[in-house]
Amino acid sequence: MNAPAELMIDTPAGLARVTTPAPRHVWWELAGKDLATNPSQTPLWLDCLCATGPYRDASRLYEFEGGHRLVLPLVARRHRPPVLGAEESWPVQWGIGGPVCPASVSPSEARAVMTDLARLRALRVGVRLRPTDQAVWADAAAGFHHEPHMTQMVDLGGGFGTVWERRIGRRVRRDIRRAERSDVEVEVDRTGRLVPVFYQLYRKSIVRWAEQQHEPLALARWRRTRDFPVRRLEEVAARFGERCAIWVAWCSGEPAGACVVLRHGGHAKYWRSAMDRELAHPVRAMPLLYRLAIEDACEAACRTFDMGESTPGSSLAEFKAGFGAEPFSSPRCFRERLPVSAADRRVRTAVKRLIRFQDP
Repeated sequence: MNAPAELMIDTPAGLARVTTPAPRHVWWELAGKDLATNPSQTPLWLDCLCATGPYRDASRLYEFEGGHRLVLPLVARRHRPPVLGAEESWPVQWGIGGPVCPASVSPSEARAVMTDLARLRALRVGVRLRPTDQAVWADAAAGFHHEPHMTQMVDLGGGFGTVWERRIGRRVRRDIRRAERSDVEVEVDRTGRLVPVFYQLYRKSIVRWAEQQHEPLALARWRRTRDFPVRRLEEVAARFGERCAIWVAWCSGEPAGACVVLRHGGHAKYWRSAMDRELAHPVRAMPLLYRLAIEDACEAACRTFDMGESTPGSSLAEFKAGFGAEPFSSPRCFRERLPVSAADRRVRTAVKRLIRFQDP
């Protein structure tokens, strides 16, 4: 781990001490007090990212004159000069990052953090905000581009009985009852033992996704396994321990569907899912898995069940809404010294047009 470095900065909120990387004991302390902290804002998530990607810990602890403290989870690219790399919270595909702070952040403190980030030498600096933070932090990000994202979350208030009766839709409840009458057996693993089973289903899902999106299978396999190698799931399962649940539905002894759910404090986060559609769809295995995962989160006294990012108006967003998942804005704020993101989007768009790629 990098040796911590300290510096004093003059900010709109007065003098502030910045320590990077952020001391872990302070990060865990603040994460324990900040009730909005989700699994992807913990040191465990950063460790998984660094263990399975070309990243290093660049987290920053801010201590203001009045005693207020906050940690910004952050990673930088390893073995790359800052002017050619990125410092982000988090990189694409790694979900929501953003500040961890148990008390309300003042507009001047938020501006101080964003101004400090803007001074970094990195080619790109980015922060993906959680929904509860977007008002004060997005307003403070002057000079940053704002990229819209939507995440969908189920309110678990009132317990599973309330969720089932008032939030899960009638059609979804019908599918779940059908699954319960079918020859489906469900197993939950909190040790990592079922990682190979999940990844077997993930590889089958790649074939289906490639067909749906009109993507060459070889390209789809390369792209999907590069973005999500089996080692990544192994690392998350090992580090999160019992807070990483792998749910698997079996039909006639064969794995039909699976999902991975992470927990921290009062938040459960659906992370990944995969299925063998020919086995899973006729018996509605996936709705049953989500139902059991949501009930499990209620029993663990979680307040929310994060079902992840969706495109507004998409079939995926509609599917999640059937479980009572409400949409929340979770923007990504980023600043670049050169327009690399725009160039990357143009290249991706050109490739999609060439292969007649269909977005889900």
